[in-house]
Amino acid sequence: MDLKFKISGFIARPVHEVFEAVANPDTLSRYFTTGGAKGRIEPGVTVIWDFADFPGAFPVEVIEVVPDRRIVLKWEAYEGPPPDGVSDAPAEAPSGYQTTVTMTFEPKGDERTFVTIAEEGWRQTERGLQGSYGNCQGWAQMLCAMKAWVEHGINLREGFYK
Repeated sequence: MDLKFKISGFIARPVHEVFEAVANPDTLSRYFTTGGAKGRIEPGVTVIWDFADFPGAFPVEVIEVVPDRRIVLKWEAYEGPPPDGVSDAPAEAPSGYQTTVTMTFEPKGDERTFVTIAEEGWRQTERGLQGSYGNCQGWAQMLCAMKAWVEHGINLREGFYK
């Protein structure tokens, strides 16, 4: 069984505005990357996403961009914290492989966008399973935060983790 997931939801804004909420690092930093985003989402570049509530900044490879339609990214697979009883393992040891994130943006009339975020590629291990659950939670929170920001200018993540 492949470890992968897909989440989706509607945002009541035109597709270009919703796409830019991810592609533009200034906008992404307002509701998702609590430590800031560096670099615009463009094909072939590596951007940096930093989360104040999660240790460290993450390089994110941009694989494909179809403006207002699709973004494909690769980043280090998160496999969750080390198992209980493993005291010599770093808290967030690198996994040594990447997962693929695909975001699609479907216009639904002039004022609504259906956003889907899928991630796949974890190893079929207990830690891979835990990492996929954690990222599924994170992307669901990101989609909710994007909706609140783009539709109402509310930052849901502010103070959420501290």
